[in-house]
Amino acid sequence: MSMLESLRSWVGSVFFALYYMVSTILFGVLAPFATILLPKNARQPVLNLHNKGLLFVFRVACGVKVEIIGREHINKNRPVVLVANHQSEWETYVLQVLMAPVSTVLKKELLSVPFFGWGLRMVQPIAIDRSQKTNALKQIISQGKERLEDGRSVLIFPEGTRIAPNEVEAFNKGAAMLATSANVPILPVVHNAGYTWPGRRWRKFPGTIRVVIGEVIESEGKKTSALHEEMDVWMRAEMAKLPKGNDILFK
Repeated sequence: MSMLESLRSWVGSVFFALYYMVSTILFGVLAPFATILLPKNARQPVLNLHNKGLLFVFRVACGVKVEIIGREHINKNRPVVLVANHQSEWETYVLQVLMAPVSTVLKKELLSVPFFGWGLRMVQPIAIDRSQKTNALKQIISQGKERLEDGRSVLIFPEGTRIAPNEVEAFNKGAAMLATSANVPILPVVHNAGYTWPGRRWRKFPGTIRVVIGEVIESEGKKTSALHEEMDVWMRAEMAKLPKGNDILFK
């Protein structure tokens, strides 16, 4: 990274952090009122104003370009189990915008975060206790089917937590179990956002984020293990093709 790029990284990161804080507080304060006053199908478009603002300021302030491949595979008229690798916060925002309406499977502690958690409640997340794996899986299946029947896609990060771009973590079978149980397809997505917006770090870096959206993987007539393997093979192969950033950041 050149001196100019490093300076832009620091300045852009500070500006984005300030915008993030002010925007999140504003929408967090308004979220409870919006939840009460608006019907369910109108809440996510309101929250997505916040998400779109964050994504725009991130790109401009931090010098980031976004390349999305496979948009034609998105069909908002057919709810799916959306699966993606998890490297940062960026994908949680962009996938809500691309796939709305969508409910995200997340750890329940996030709903208790002031302002941020209040906004999350608007979009009917599936908040689980990750320490109770059996109960959490049952909750994903039961609440996930409810969301899908209501016309909402369900977003699952099968790694279970954020993983650095240079690390590998096994994918759990929760997404495949929900898809076979609800008889809906899986829509797989991979990206390399962790190089520009690293997880658990406030500093952002210039670069290009590539997102690859695959064809839907049908679940009808398939066992959970077979569906999971098909998803796993596609995602691993596509993740290996993604451009690499600066691995020094993660050592």
